[in-house]
Parts: sequence; structure tokens; C-alpha cells
Amino acid sequence: MLFSLGEESIFMFGNGHKATVDTAPPAGGLNGPTGPALTSDAPLTIDPDRTDWLLPQDWVRFGAVPVQGGLIALSDPEMITRLAVALTGKRGWRAILAVPTAIEALHHQHFGAALARRAETRVPLWLSSRGFGQRISRDRLQMPLLTLSGIMFSVAAPSKAAVALTAWCIFTLLCVTLLKLSCVTASLISRRKTVQPTPLAEDELPILSIMVPLHREAQIAERLVRRMTRLDYPADKRDILFVTEENDTKTREALDRAQPLPEGFRIIVVPDGHPKTKPRALNYALDFCRGSIVGVYDAEDAPEADQLRKVAAAFAAAPPEVVCLQGRLDYYNPRDNWLSRCFTTEYAAWFRLILPGLSALRLAVPLGGTTLFVRRHALEELGAWDAHNVTEDADLGIRLARRGWRTELIPTTTMEEANCRTWPWIKQRSRWIKGYMVTYLVHMRNPFRLVRELGLWQFIGFQVFFVASISQFLLAPLIWSFWLLPFGVNHPVIGILGHEGTIALIVLFLTCEVVNLLTSFVALTGQHLRHLVPWAIFMPLYFPLATPAAFKAAYELALRPFYWDKTAHGISGSED
Repeated sequence: MLFSLGEESIFMFGNGHKATVDTAPPAGGLNGPTGPALTSDAPLTIDPDRTDWLLPQDWVRFGAVPVQGGLIALSDPEMITRLAVALTGKRGWRAILAVPTAIEALHHQHFGAALARRAETRVPLWLSSRGFGQRISRDRLQMPLLTLSGIMFSVAAPSKAAVALTAWCIFTLLCVTLLKLSCVTASLISRRKTVQPTPLAEDELPILSIMVPLHREAQIAERLVRRMTRLDYPADKRDILFVTEENDTKTREALDRAQPLPEGFRIIVVPDGHPKTKPRALNYALDFCRGSIVGVYDAEDAPEADQLRKVAAAFAAAPPEVVCLQGRLDYYNPRDNWLSRCFTTEYAAWFRLILPGLSALRLAVPLGGTTLFVRRHALEELGAWDAHNVTEDADLGIRLARRGWRTELIPTTTMEEANCRTWPWIKQRSRWIKGYMVTYLVHMRNPFRLVRELGLWQFIGFQVFFVASISQFLLAPLIWSFWLLPFGVNHPVIGILGHEGTIALIVLFLTCEVVNLLTSFVALTGQHLRHLVPWAIFMPLYFPLATPAAFKAAYELALRPFYWDKTAHGISGSED
């Protein structure tokens, strides 16, 4: 079919992997009238001389690729006008329609390496943690040098060091407790004011792209497909991408066993490269997303069936500055053992009180790694995820805040598998803490610029959240020793604070524990969580597990900053 588009002539004929023969003029078309048909049996073979007409990511965005014969193959006829504008000044091309799988295969085959390199460096260098990869760098040496300085100070002036360390312990303990109390209060107040947005009609729903990064997840891949299938969203507006690594053949074989995948489901294969991290995979797959809203799930996730509809409605009702929505996470295996019960309690407080409180207080929200949804334009403007940061979610939340955008929490839940074994829990937590350390150091490269972009209020919140929290993990052994004070044990801190100061410290310490306990109780008020209330009293025995994780994180920060200590899934016998 021959159509006129500006100065170019466009031939259209249906095809799969080939430009098929059609000797009779087909009926209909983009603009109605038909014209002379082209005859060709040639397979779609890329034309390397014209690939530089656009950047690789732009060919992917248009769903187009230049092929032999002076043709450009497209998968979506509605993209032709936009493509013609992008190719203004380029002459002698015609367009054909091809099935999307054929186009996408050519994209991966010919542009995959370039897109993978781009995925590794999408975030500007000054905002990325990839500088930590240098053996000798300011980023990488900050924490070890700070630790060494502290040790030298302790040796040179032990009494002064003891005073300083005690003061810092007390100060950070007070800061963390005040932040937690403020978040809980703000969360409870904002919860009363929350109005559920009106659900959107079918024709109003936007295309939603959901990326599910998978690495060595063969054990649960088929289960994951079933869970994603339960999502109640129109098939033509549901874009589910299972993102696998090139060398992870077992996971892809497991996905193949679930074939044929439902409409709107795709498998994206990320070319091999470094670092092999979740954010690098997300960055690569982002170019292939169709939606104006992009979400992320983890491999073990079981989201509520109506979650995508709630997300669409919440975005439609939100002001423009709200570009990110974070859903709640919960665990479907809390009854496995003591550790899973405590982990579930911690998550309940985090996603039902702390994060909503941070949002209500207009502070930067460190995102969770799953059940987060972001407007596509915001992701593109920010450079998406930092491929080298092992807590890319928290980093993204801070970068959103620096741009003046906001994150809100939505009342929809995704069920996950709680880590119920001690050493895997410590390894997972060490990755999180290492990522928090990296995120803090990256954003503090230029503190004056940070305070300008965040504003003083958010800057203070950033300091309390990261510095005070990390300090509490690392200084926990000293804090634990404060437990001896109420029992009259002669503690060295008595000589520093005196009798009245020691009494005040005991009151502060007990108050902090009461706040922690009440936070857990409030978080467990949900019907399905009430059975965990008796276990909340054991949380003081659970949190110390984060201390060995913090020291492991500090060690890896100096020697293995990009190492991703992967969490194994499918361990629990429980399902959703």
C-alpha cells in the first residue's frame, strides 16, 4: 500500500518475520486508500548503513528498525508520523509493518550491546556510585579512613574518645527515636485524611509496564507467571516484562515451561556485562517498556489482584509533583519461625508507619525495591536507576526528592517471602546497609548542592535517616551495654555522665524501647497481623542481628562495593 507522508512515500504490507508477498492491493490502511503493492520475499535483515539515523534507544522507543531495501520496519502504525518527524531530513526510506516480536528480536540482536552499556551509565557520574569501582578513590576510602581516624583518636586520647563516642551514641539514639515517633504520629494523622481515588473506567486506564527482574529464579518462575496472571488489568494495557540475564538459561527454561505466556507478557534478555545487578537489568529493560507508568516487582511477589487499577487511579488523582507511588510489602510466611515473625513485624512498621510518615512529613522517602511505580518521564529525566548501587531503590527515592518530586504510599499490598534463616537474613541486611552507606556518601559529595535541592527540612531528615540509623547499627554493642545501667552495674558511662546524667540516660534508653515496642503494636493492628502481637516483645532480640550485617557491609564497602549478595527465594514451604 502506498501512502504519502510529507515528502516520503510509505509502503505498507503485513508481515511476520518476512516482508511477505502480496500481489493484490490489500484493503484499508492507515489512511484508508490502497495503492500498488510491493512484492518481496526477503527476510527482515538490518541495514547497518542507516542504524545511525537514530540512537539505539530511539529505534526501540519507536518500535522501528532500518532493514535492507530502503525500508524501515515498524510494529505500531501509529508511530509512523512521530518517526517521520524524528527522521526529518533523511531521504529515500519507506515503511513496512512487522510483528513486534520480529522488531524486538532485531533490537536485541543489533542494539543490545549498546543498550547494555547505556544501562550501566544512565545516571550521571556525579550522582552515581560507579566511582566506588576504582581501587583508590575518595568515595571508597571515606568509611575506612573515618574508622581508622576513630581508632587512632581512641588510642591517643581514650577518655576524650569515650566521651565523644558516648555523646554520639546518645545523640543518634535520640534522633532515631524522635524520627520514628514523628513518623508514626504523622502516619496515623494522614491516614484519617486519606480519600480513596475514584476507580478509572476501562478506556481511561493507561498502559502500565511492570518489570520483574529475575536471576537464578528457576525454582519459582512458573509460580511467578501464575501470580502475574491474576492481576486484574486489561490485557492490551498490561505490559509485563520478565527480565533475565543472558547466562541465566535455567530461569528462561522455567519460563518457557509456562508458555504460551498470556497476552502482554514478554521475556527480556539482558546482555552479559558488569555489574550484574538488578538496577542494570531494570535500566536495560526500561527501553523496551510500552507504558507511561513503570512498576517493579520482585521474583517472589504476589500482588493484590486489583493493585494495578489502584495505582492507575492514584496517579490520575495525584498532583503532577507526585511521580512515584510505593505500595506496602507484607510476608506470606510469618508463621515459619521466630525470625520470620519478627521480620514481618518489622516490615509492618516500615511500610505501614515509617514510610507513610516520611511522606506525610514531606521528607525524602527511601523506596522499597518492589511494588513501586514511577511515571516514565521522571525515570527518563533522572537517568533511571544507578546500576552500581545495591540499594538502587533508596537512591532513586533521594534523587526524586532532589528534583522536587514527591513519593506517596498507597494502601495496596504485595505479599513476599520472609527470609527465615539467620545467615541469609544477615547477608540480605548487609546488602541493604551497604547500599545505604553508598547512597549517603554519593549524595553528600556536594552537601551544599544537596541542601539547596532538598531544602533544609529534607536535608536534616536525610542526615537523621542515614547517619543516625547507620551509626546505631555500628555502635549497637555500646548501646547494648546501657542495658546494664538499670540493674546497678558499674558502667564506665557513669564516670562520664555522673549520677544525674546516668539516670537521664536510663530514662532515655527505656523511653526509646517503649517507643519501639508501641510502634510494633500499632503496626500489627491489621486483622491478619494480630497473631504477631505477642511476638513484638522479642523485637529487642531481633534488631541486634543487624549489627554483624552492618560490619559486613562496612567491610564490603571498602573491598566489594558492587557485590550483590543475592537472596535465595522459594525456601519457605508457605505460599500466598
